[in-house]
Amino acid sequence: MTFLEKLRCLFTFGQGVALPMPELDEDTTPLELFTKWFNEANQSGVLLPEAMSISTCGADGQPRSRMVLLKEFDEQGFVFYTNYSSDKHQQLTENAKISILFHWGVLQRQIRIEGSIEHTSKSQSEKYFHSRDRGSQIGAWASHQSQVMTSDDELKENVKHFTEKFKGKDVPLPDFWGGIRVIPHYFEFWQGRASRLHDRLCFDLKNNETKIFKRHP
Repeated sequence: MTFLEKLRCLFTFGQGVALPMPELDEDTTPLELFTKWFNEANQSGVLLPEAMSISTCGADGQPRSRMVLLKEFDEQGFVFYTNYSSDKHQQLTENAKISILFHWGVLQRQIRIEGSIEHTSKSQSEKYFHSRDRGSQIGAWASHQSQVMTSDDELKENVKHFTEKFKGKDVPLPDFWGGIRVIPHYFEFWQGRASRLHDRLCFDLKNNETKIFKRHP
């Protein structure tokens, strides 16, 4: 974090940022604004700016939220990876709607994105899987994500088992593991300002058109 950014953080903490939302060209896309803010979060010294909360709601109607890491984003959507046996994937199987949230407190900014999901291709999941360190690859096999553990040693024993099983060879992509792509239909960019007079800039992408508007803070 630069000296100027530290000063900005010091003088605006808890009060909102004094600067308003930047003026946008008529053809500015939400992806362009997201990219700008994401890069600025990276430059600000925020720890893990790619951390995001994802909220899902299955057939039982109970919303659940958890933190995951954004791994890729482009015009096609926002990608994270998970175990397909997890609670989050089960809920998304029952209800493909999802909401994701980025919060960067130092910058007094957050971005909310709503949309639906699709799976990434096996080749894309495989490419990312093999970019991870070997320990994380073994961990994907060892963890029965979201399932109840039978003992405190279960995970450690699973790691030992798969470490031996794949010793001396590449760790294959598990059939139960891969990518989820969030396809957005709504963006909301929240910029903190003094006296709680925050900016909320929204992009609604439904029905093959883009509506841009602001909401009251």
